Amino acid sequence: MGIKSFHDLDVYNNSYADCLKVIKEVLPKLPPEEKYDLKDQLRRSTKAVPRLIAEGYAKRHQKFGFHKYLDDAMAESNETVVGLEMCRDLYGDRMKDLNLKSLIDSYDKTGRMIYNLAKSWTTFSDGRRNPAA
Repeated sequence: MGIKSFHDLDVYNNSYADCLKVIKEVLPKLPPEEKYDLKDQLRRSTKAVPRLIAEGYAKRHQKFGFHKYLDDAMAESNETVVGLEMCRDLYGDRMKDLNLKSLIDSYDKTGRMIYNLAKSWTTFSDGRRNPAA
């Protein structure tokens, strides 16, 4: 089975599913005073991960173009980890029914998957570019 779309990438699908969990389950539990700080930043970073993977995939024929987007996606994934750790450590009482450890672990895994995708894509050829370039 080949990769015909960014929808075929496990890292995209996992990050999209995690994004929905953060938005639907974590953000509503943050206190009102976090509206313009932690809540806003976490909303932006979690949405950015799948967006950057999808956008980068469109530039997959440009080695450095794709890698730039994957680097940015990894940075946003790391930022999301920090935001979720802050939620856990600052507002754990509000989020005791959520499995933040699982979400944190999933975003950590996403970062590793993005790194491995970038590394493996270096040798992949989709016919639009010379793999030696």
